[in-house]
Amino acid sequence: MVGKIFITRSGYDPEKGKHVKDPYLGPNPTMGACRPDIRKQLKIGDHIFAISGKLKGSNQFVMGGFSIVEKIPVQEAYERFPEQKLHTLEDGQLAGNIIVDRSGRQLNIDTHKPETIDQRVKNYVVGGDPICLETPKEIMLGRNETLDALREILKRKGGSPFEVVGRYGTLLTEEQVEGLRTWLESIKKRAIA
Repeated sequence: MVGKIFITRSGYDPEKGKHVKDPYLGPNPTMGACRPDIRKQLKIGDHIFAISGKLKGSNQFVMGGFSIVEKIPVQEAYERFPEQKLHTLEDGQLAGNIIVDRSGRQLNIDTHKPETIDQRVKNYVVGGDPICLETPKEIMLGRNETLDALREILKRKGGSPFEVVGRYGTLLTEEQVEGLRTWLESIKKRAIA
């Protein structure tokens, strides 16, 4: 078992920024169009963790993660996860991570370059065992602790999550996956107390 941790695009933050649509970190986590390199590289049993995007005046935080249970064709995902079909929210933002219609054609509201669609629809990830920071208190603790936790768990120096994790993310060992999960679980427990 290994894992990967990466930073979402600038401005994407579930509390203070744009809606994070991919990966979906809810009760049935999935990852569809984002980071085809990660979805190809990782295998069943591996883990994915996502960090919020850079946002002026706000600390980034590890939003959560999950294990990979399945990798399926996007057409199967289209049938199994109708709630993840790309759609527009009331505030105009996009939600969902299935960017094609039933026949595999790119949806006209999707903003990815058409020449990348073939790669973006491979290896749709179905996750399990999610651990996500959701409540305001959990997110506050995550914002306060993420940089130090990343430095400690990854054994790297840096003044920001980007400097610790890098542009393309970081491959995680089994020990680092367990360290991230343990730290996120501790935040959830402390947020209740």
